[in-house]
Amino acid sequence: MKLGILDTISLAATLVFAIPIALFGIERLLAGQTLFGGAFVVVAVLMVVLREWLTTPTDVPASAAQKVVGKVAKTEDEKE
Repeated sequence: MKLGILDTISLAATLVFAIPIALFGIERLLAGQTLFGGAFVVVAVLMVVLREWLTTPTDVPASAAQKVVGKVAKTEDEKE
């Protein structure tokens, strides 16, 4: 999976919220609250996975901006 600049920033923003939720879920799992902890881990995983699958209204301008950036900033492999 090849991520552009905007995709990488979006993934990082998602992980900022998903990682603490996952850590809390793991902490609850280790404390013996399997249902509660497992639910939080599943929510954290779904946050990251659904970000890749779903198209939101903010994805449309981001996609257009990514195409513009891709045309302006080409890598060495693309220039050949």
